Amino acid sequence: MEKMTFNDHLNIVRKHQEQTPVETVALANELGLNVYKVKDWNDDLSGKIQRDDELGGESGYAIFVNDKHSVQRRRFTIAHEIAHYILHTPLIGDGIFDDALYRSNQSHFIETEANQMAADILMPLSLIKAKYEEGAKTYAELARIFNVSPAAMKIRAKSLGLDIEEN
Repeated sequence: MEKMTFNDHLNIVRKHQEQTPVETVALANELGLNVYKVKDWNDDLSGKIQRDDELGGESGYAIFVNDKHSVQRRRFTIAHEIAHYILHTPLIGDGIFDDALYRSNQSHFIETEANQMAADILMPLSLIKAKYEEGAKTYAELARIFNVSPAAMKIRAKSLGLDIEEN
């Protein structure tokens, strides 16, 4: 596989953001990442991305997520690990483990950056505005459409300066 540029990665992300919910596994696969659910992790471990010659996709990297977590949590974790891949590939090394609060051995800035990109992947501003204009007026309604938690939608909407109803 020819090495993709940052813009190639963003173009693939944008293509997957044309409808809701964003299909995180399909997005990861198109970026050359394989995704695996892990059944025997403690609840405090959410996900991991690592270089893996056997399990990695065409990129050589694999994402692992905690199968015990909700679908919405796993989707955010996959988006978070995709963000690490796009933004921080040189830092991944033998793996970045993210705990339940999406903290790793990386700096706070690196984790914040990955969380912000994950939110943008799952909840792009243009789609939130479109769904709001179509009649989804509450965090709960928007969260259901985007298949994210209401808390994640609330954080995202507030970060974008959107005035959404509580219920």
